[in-house]
Amino acid sequence: MELPLVVGVDGSDPSLRAVDWAVDEAARLGLPLRLVHASLWERYEGSRPSFGAGRPAEVVMAQHITASSVGHARLRDPEVKVSSDVLPEDAVSALLHAARASSAVVTGQRGRGEVAGLLLGSVSLAVAARAVCPVVVVRGGERNLRGSYGRVVVGVGDSTQGPAAVRFAFGEAEARGCALYAVRAWRRPAHENVDHPLVADDATGAHAERASALLTDALRDAVRDHPRVELHRRAVEGPAHKVLLDASADADLVVVGALRRHGPFGLQLGRVAHALLHHAECPVAVVPQRT
Repeated sequence: MELPLVVGVDGSDPSLRAVDWAVDEAARLGLPLRLVHASLWERYEGSRPSFGAGRPAEVVMAQHITASSVGHARLRDPEVKVSSDVLPEDAVSALLHAARASSAVVTGQRGRGEVAGLLLGSVSLAVAARAVCPVVVVRGGERNLRGSYGRVVVGVGDSTQGPAAVRFAFGEAEARGCALYAVRAWRRPAHENVDHPLVADDATGAHAERASALLTDALRDAVRDHPRVELHRRAVEGPAHKVLLDASADADLVVVGALRRHGPFGLQLGRVAHALLHHAECPVAVVPQRT
């Protein structure tokens, strides 16, 4: 049985953009789509939408949101199988529970009750930091959202953090028929003091070669399993979060791993994933990697 792609819906514009992205993704992967609305969302976010005059009952509001979202999805692609659920939980709990039986969870950049200027909403951040499956936060410009660049980017870090993200990124590139750019950032150690220019060049070359070798090693299994994917390897000097933020400008999707420690508590995101979720110029997929 194929696990569905789950989308959190709340009637907001970011939520509908997430539905659009998820419909296209479901069509690419041949997956069913499950739209989930949390009936306690209003209480969690501290805001209610207004549909017509007065304030409708919570159950009517939930039905309106799910029906509208389903209709929106079917207009986007009538061939995608769509279902919906209203869960009697707050948004974070509802999506984390749904994640246990999904191929991935898709959320908008922020929710209905959050300030428009926020870079990232509290629900999206919490779900990306704690879900047991990949989470895609739909953000960025229209060209990025439409997949106009034909490029998926994956950040390749330490071997303990990267395998799941690498596999996910190769699968995305193959499903889209696009190029995959595997990026590993490297930095010269702070304690390394090289005064002579020739010696400095040698040291820089050594660090770059080591980063390239580690990158090749991290990709070896996935390259074997996905021989049709057009792969570009890049070892780039600089902080990893900045290198990947720069790469997101002309990407359709950026993929990063997040190490999950044992236990359900706390936000388990590293600096790189956190920066991308707040500032990337394209959708961001956070792929959990268990210790």
